[in-house]
Amino acid sequence: MTDLLLVFTSLPDAASAQRIARALVEARHAACVSIGAPVRSVFVWQCAIEETTEIPLMIKTTVAAYGALESALRALHPYEVPEIIALPVDRGLPAYLQWAHDTTQERTDP
Repeated sequence: MTDLLLVFTSLPDAASAQRIARALVEARHAACVSIGAPVRSVFVWQCAIEETTEIPLMIKTTVAAYGALESALRALHPYEVPEIIALPVDRGLPAYLQWAHDTTQERTDP
């Protein structure tokens, strides 16, 4: 088991996906955010079946950075109840896992 998490969310458009991805990486809440191609989502919201196009994000972060990431994502996300799902990473390339861990640490340089 590693301390890396994959966090998934979906945004209503490419502009908000890009804005949020950049904000999470700049704040070091995420080591990397992959912005996916548009997907069609079908879901129930307020007792009605909805269909919409969304932009998925796959966010790579650590267990230690997750709380700040979730808070930032909730504040930045345009949805009333955003999808925020975190899955633990059991294994991965050790050098990548170390990079993700190091990247999400608070900066100590001036």
